[in-house]
Formats: sequence, C-alpha cells, structure tokens
Amino acid sequence: MKYESTRGKAPLLEFSDVLLAGLASDGGLYVPTEFPKLTPADLKSFRQMSYSEIATRVLTPLVSPSIDSDDLGNMVEESYATFRHHEVVPVRPLTAESNDNLFLVELFWGPTFSFKDVALQLLGRLFEYELSRRDTNVTIVGATSGDTGSAAIEACRDRDGINLIMLHPRGRVSEVQRQQMTTVASANIHNVAIDGTFDDCQDLVKALFADTKFRDTHRLGAVNSINWARVAAQTVYYFTTASKLVGPNDPVSFCVPTGNFGNIFAGYIAGQMGLPLDRLVIASNHNDILTRAYLSGIMEIREVQPSTSPAMDIQVSSNFERLLFELGGKDSAWLSEAMLQFRSEGVLALPANILERLRISFEAGAATNQQVAETIGELHATQQEFLDPHTAVGVNVARHLGSHNSPMAVMATAHPAKFEAAVADATGMIPSKPEEIAALAGKPERCTHLAVDINAVKEFVSLVSR
Repeated sequence: MKYESTRGKAPLLEFSDVLLAGLASDGGLYVPTEFPKLTPADLKSFRQMSYSEIATRVLTPLVSPSIDSDDLGNMVEESYATFRHHEVVPVRPLTAESNDNLFLVELFWGPTFSFKDVALQLLGRLFEYELSRRDTNVTIVGATSGDTGSAAIEACRDRDGINLIMLHPRGRVSEVQRQQMTTVASANIHNVAIDGTFDDCQDLVKALFADTKFRDTHRLGAVNSINWARVAAQTVYYFTTASKLVGPNDPVSFCVPTGNFGNIFAGYIAGQMGLPLDRLVIASNHNDILTRAYLSGIMEIREVQPSTSPAMDIQVSSNFERLLFELGGKDSAWLSEAMLQFRSEGVLALPANILERLRISFEAGAATNQQVAETIGELHATQQEFLDPHTAVGVNVARHLGSHNSPMAVMATAHPAKFEAAVADATGMIPSKPEEIAALAGKPERCTHLAVDINAVKEFVSLVSR
C-alpha cells in the first residue's frame, strides 16, 4: 500500500512513514493511492467476529507492508481491551418503537468516554511500535476542541519515545474535557491553552508542520485527523455497525456529528472499501459551513459562534480536503489552488462536477443550540435517555431528514457526563458520572497559556522537544 498527498508534490510513502509524517511535506494530507476491497463474503464473516478481529482484517491491507498482521493484531487487542464494553462499539435502537429504524452507535466506552479513543488507543501503540523499531523519538503536537486532547493524552502518556503537546482553545472546552487533559501528571504530557478558537489552534499546528526545517529538527508528529492512521482506525466501526444491522449486501445509512470531517470521511472510505452505503449525513451545529456548502455549493468561512457542542465549532474542516481530492478525480493541481484561495479569501465555489458527486454520496443538515436542547430534553422525557450535545445534533438532523429504505445509525460521540451543564440545562437532571470523571474534581492542573502567536508556540515546542 502506497500513500499520496492531496497536493501532489510530496513523495509516495508507505504506512509507517505516513504515520510519523502526519502532514505531507507539501502541506497536503495523505490518502491511499487505491483502496483495498472487501467482498460480500468478507462482510458476511464479520457477523461472527469480534471487534478486534474485524479491525485486524480491515486494517491489515492499509498498513501492509509496514506492519505485519500478527503485530497489528496484538496492538489492536491491547487497544480495545481498555474499553468498558465487551462489544467495544455497541449498537442499540434509539427508541422503543421498532419501526423507528434509528439506532445509536455508542462510540464512547473508551478510557476518556469519547469516540476519539477508538482511533487514538491504537494510534499511541502504533507510534510506540514504530519509534522502537527505528530507535528514535517524536514530539507530537496536536490541536483539540476537547475530546481529541484527552484521548491522545491517555493514549500517549508515559509511552517511550513520545513527548505530547496539546493545544486547546482557552475557555472553549467543557470543564470535564479540560480536567481530563490538565490533571494528567505524566512528564511527557504538556497542555497549552491558546487565547483563540479551535481553528486558531489547528492553524498553529499546521504552521509548525509547514516549516519543514522546524518539523525535521524537532521530529514533529501528529495525532489530529490530519494523520491518516486515525481516519483508517475509524473506518472499522462502520463495518462492525453494518454487520449488526443489515446483511452483507444490504445498504445502511449513517448520520455523523461533524466538525473536522475525519469521522464521516472514515465512513466514506468504508464505502470505497466495499461497505454498501445508502446515505452519509453530515450533521452540523450552527457553525454549519459544511451544510451550507452542501446546499449552496459555496464554502464560506464565517465567525465561529460558541455552542453547546464545542467539538463542532469549526470553520476549516481539515479532512474535507481529502474528500475534495477524491471527488475531484485526484486533481491535485486544482485542489492546491483551491485550498490557497479558500484560506486567503475565505470563500470557495465548488465545481459543478464535485458538488454533484458530493450530493450523490452525502446529505447534510444543521441543528441550532435550541434544537439540540429540545432534542436532549425530549429524549430524556420520553425514553429516560441522556444524550451529549454532539450526539443530539446528529439525532436532530437524522430525524429531520427522515427514514428512507435503510436503517439510520447515528454516531454517539461522547458520554453525556462530559457535557454535564448542557445536559442538565436541557433535562433538569444531572447525568450520572462514571467514577473516572467524578474523580477529576479537585485534582491539581498543569497548563501553559499562550497567545495566538506562532513564534511563542515554536519557542514552547523547542523547549519541550529538548
């Protein structure tokens, strides 16, 4: 398996080099030159397999020849042994009515109660494996709107060869999300609160990687979904969910709360690998650039407005570039110019052929803060069901678009206790806290505050990497 950059000017790499590189040297994102194909017989066999067995089968062709199947299988088993549910990613009906055809995919049973654990528990082990093999180390720099940070920290804490620096927007993550990051005392973990938005944090990380000399000097690595390994790991639960809901030749739909587009792009990749898909639904909050682009054909950056679903408070969705590359016939020259125009002018008109293909594979909808609160309140009143605000965005959009001819699986991305205030406001009830979350209260916190200043961030990274 070889990987190419969406910008077309970086060398082709194998999986292990893509893992350590993160962002391509030309500023693009790595994607496979071709997608491995799973047959209906493969999909049928998944019904008798465990999550770890399916993950090993799905991921082996994507990591070959860098990592053999046995080593991958061992890392997969270790990763998902950390989850609190024996199915790893359970699926259940959203309501008691059997004709509702709406299901929740519970992605939040990992160590930090977020869907990010599914990919990052494996990613931390992949990093340690490859660094040990090369007898080197890495300084991982990431940006988080909340859940990526805690999941990456949990996956990388105390691992040999890894220093981790995580940037988050100061005051724009939930209290639990912040505490899950800043109370970790491991010497290789470094939290930075940036006086800006998540997009500012993400831009700072991209600027570090764009400085090739700085990146090479400090051996930078990435855990954000710019790193292909994260997207690859997320494809697995689309296959496991489908195996629970439909036959191997039957289509299934997914509604995905969407911020940086990595989670839903993983669903698109699963479709390219042979999973029969009906619809992939982009579910946005009021920071709805992707829904607006889908409906109008115009991507336009607007000011980020804080919401109760902060992981979706984004205007520059990194992984959308990967989709544009695929939908545009891998035209890297066009894409490079388009991305430069988008970042300089804040507006990009999607070509007609790309917009047509986008609308064939996807649907899109958005939910306001009020609609999110109403959805959380109504589900609790009628089903005694707590939803976190991000999942509630997905449920609201899925219900608004209605059922077609396939089951609709909504990705439940976080445990409701991680967003206690928003859930309590909507329901009048405080969701019960897992003991790991309750234990965060009162723990000492470690965090550095920095302005939106690339030089200040570089100075901090240089200090840590020494």
